[in-house]
Order: sequence, then structure tokens, then C-alpha cells
Amino acid sequence: MPRYFLEVSYKGDNYSGFQVQENATTIQSEVEKAFNTFFRKPVSLTGSSRTDAGVHAIQNFFHFDWEEEFLQKSIYNINSILPADIAIKSAKLVKADAHSRFSAVSREYKYFISFSKNPFMNDRAWFFPYQLNEDLLLQAAAFIKENDNFISFSKQHTQVKTFQCQIEKSIWTRNEDSIIYTVKANRFLRGMVRALVSTMLQVARENISIQEFKTLLEGKIKATADFSAPAKGLFLTSVSFKKDIFL
Repeated sequence: MPRYFLEVSYKGDNYSGFQVQENATTIQSEVEKAFNTFFRKPVSLTGSSRTDAGVHAIQNFFHFDWEEEFLQKSIYNINSILPADIAIKSAKLVKADAHSRFSAVSREYKYFISFSKNPFMNDRAWFFPYQLNEDLLLQAAAFIKENDNFISFSKQHTQVKTFQCQIEKSIWTRNEDSIIYTVKANRFLRGMVRALVSTMLQVARENISIQEFKTLLEGKIKATADFSAPAKGLFLTSVSFKKDIFL
């Protein structure tokens, strides 16, 4: 049976996360409902990267099996059914054993922080009107690349076999009145990016020292980092896959 990767983009404000949940509206439940409405038959979607409630995505993926050829013109019809804050961007034919989660080689997230109150960014950035030592912020981001165990930055009740993550990129960049944290890795733990952001900001405000941050990175106690960064500033920006899975 043909298998497809479905590329989606969404604003997460109105949803209880990416993956389907009982008695909750999620990105997956809305897309499955739109498929069922248009094709008059159910589809079973498998998600790539699980984003939490309120987190946005410029690019995320599902995979699904379809008995016949999935016509690209169907994307227009499904998008017309979906809410305005969810969009399907593409459907790509892949090998039968390709998996939207396990065939991914990396994910990239960006976290947006605004220093100025901006009504047009209120749902897409964390308004943070505090003085920061940006040199310390850069130092903290660099230390993250040297670490590979992030148990301290994983939320409680996270059921994973390992807390190992290989970080490819960890940098802060500055615009006129905002800063952006970009992090890329082979995998992420639940709440990890927001915990990294909020804890680094504590370093930059000099509430904790850079040495205390390093000790936290090297620690082995789950959920000891700061998790105060709100979901609205976080975007999943890209998911990269093994190139040989696409047909």
C-alpha cells in the first residue's frame, strides 16, 4: 500500500498539542477529521515530532498509508475544510517502510523573545522586558553543544528509554528588538527547548552563574531546570529525513 509523508504547518494556540488525545482537540484530530469529511473514509496518521499545547510549527509531518494514489489537488480541498490555523503544505510518496518519526535525522526549533510590547507578536513571542547579559547567553548556548544528556531539562512523567540528545546547533541571534534561540538536534525531550531557553535567561539575568548552569547540564536529576518559558514563543521550524526514503 502506498505511503505518504504529509507536511503540515500550524499555530498551536487553540490545540492541546500535536498528537491525538482523548477528549482534546489536537492537530492530528483536526487533520484526521478533515480527511474523513472529504474522502468519506478514515485515515490513520502517525506523527513525527510531538509538539506540546500552544507550540507552533512551520514544518511538521505525519505519515499515512493510502489504498490508491493520493492526488495533489486533494490538498486544496482538505485545506478548505481545515481551520485557518492549520495548513497542509505537501504530500510526498515515500518507501513503504519510511516512518515520519524514526526516519527523521534532525529537528530544528526556534524560540522568539521580544523586548518590546508588540500586539502583533503577542501570540508568537515571549515578551521579556528585562536587561540581559548577552555574552553570558552566548556562553550558555555554546555549553549546550558540549552536552549529550538532558535529563535535567526533561519534564516529569516523560516515558523515554534514554535522555541522550546530539545537539548540532545551539545559538542566539539578535534582531532590533528581539532575540532568537535556534537549536537543532537528532531528537528532543518533552519540554526540553523551553527549559533550555528559560534557564539560559536566568544566566543572562545573572540569577544563576554560568558554572551553576554547567552543573545543571551535567546533572542527572529529572526536571531540575527552569520550565517557565511559555509555549507561544516556540516554533518547530524544520524536520530533516534520510534522503533515500523518498520516491
